[in-house]
Amino acid sequence: MRYPVALALTLLTETPVYTAALTWVGRVRPRRAAAAGVLVNLMTHPLLWWTLRHWTDGPAAAYWTGFALSETSVVVVEALLLCPITGLRPRDPLPWIASGTANAVSLLAGLLLGG
Repeated sequence: MRYPVALALTLLTETPVYTAALTWVGRVRPRRAAAAGVLVNLMTHPLLWWTLRHWTDGPAAAYWTGFALSETSVVVVEALLLCPITGLRPRDPLPWIASGTANAVSLLAGLLLGG
């Protein structure tokens, strides 16, 4: 999958998850919630893409280890980035749940589309 397609897929799948979670549960205004979803992805996606490209030439075990570590790091960073944007606190469960769910949705979409 080419980078622009991967980024578009990520934004199309994760932004609605962030918007729904932050609006309904976190009482964040819809525009701010959607903007938060886009912003955190624009900050993490390029680095994730670049990092994963370096794991593809090695053995499968190295790729999947790198993949797991990279995705986990993205969930953590996105959850922490959500806090100042939305006014939530890092000890609140919502940023962590929203980030984990959004990233799981986009990961599943990418796998289903063969990326």
